[in-house]
Amino acid sequence: MDTIFLSQSASRERMRAWVMLLLLSVIWGSSYILIKKGLAVYSPPQVACIRLSVAAIAFLPIFLMRLSKLSWSQLGLLVIVGLTGSGIPAFLFATAQTHLSSSVAGILNSLTPVFTLVLGLIFFGVATPSTKITGIVLGLLGALALMVLGQTQGIQSNMWYGGLIVLGAVCYATSSNIVGFHLRDMNSLTISAVSFFLVGVPAIIYLFLGSDFPHLVYTAPGAWEALGYLTVLSLTGTVFASVLFFKLIQSTSPVFGSTVSYIVPAVALLWGVGDGELISSAHFTGLGLILAGVYFSRQ
Repeated sequence: MDTIFLSQSASRERMRAWVMLLLLSVIWGSSYILIKKGLAVYSPPQVACIRLSVAAIAFLPIFLMRLSKLSWSQLGLLVIVGLTGSGIPAFLFATAQTHLSSSVAGILNSLTPVFTLVLGLIFFGVATPSTKITGIVLGLLGALALMVLGQTQGIQSNMWYGGLIVLGAVCYATSSNIVGFHLRDMNSLTISAVSFFLVGVPAIIYLFLGSDFPHLVYTAPGAWEALGYLTVLSLTGTVFASVLFFKLIQSTSPVFGSTVSYIVPAVALLWGVGDGELISSAHFTGLGLILAGVYFSRQ
């Protein structure tokens, strides 16, 4: 009887993990089109800082309640999680999408599981059979193909801006590994609230004191609409999704959590098509190689 109950409990946990994975895929797959809408009015640094500022304000009550319970060493790790899990990528993606379509950005970010494995290999001693090495190579070839073919097949892409997305994927992989290996026992809400508030405070200062954001809000056409898109992006893609993601990798593993990137590109492509973006064979060539790499890297 105990065995039956344990089996049922394990099945429920697996089902819960997959539901969380699918929900995250839809949320993050929609992030790129929201960034694109925000860039129609605001500069890349402003888009990034709006995203981080809204998250910091939303997390403030929880930050105040949880801060006193943390050690200095934990705070150091949480600052790194905040920078790599949201702070740095927010600027990288906003800058890259001034020259990349939202579809290409979504596809390139699907490299995250590959880099999660690479960093796990280098810093955490994760086993690397030949299938995983094959996955890493295929994933990198897919990214290279997408960026190179994109220059000749009409996709708004180039190596420099594509490289920013790849660097963002490395950041996400770093955050996943730190949470999975060093913060597994910490409440996921605490991880999100503290890490994102710490990186959000400088963003708030820059937004209101170092940029023309206050002026744009009241004078630029479409400014409030763009701000609405970015607020939705922050509350769903940063606040809610970060808590969900950290919970997912704590209950499974960093590599399983990063497989959200299997579905994110499909969602990003659908949004791109709906917004009139050009979809060509280069998209599918790069996507196919990257997803093959993700598949082999998980074997």
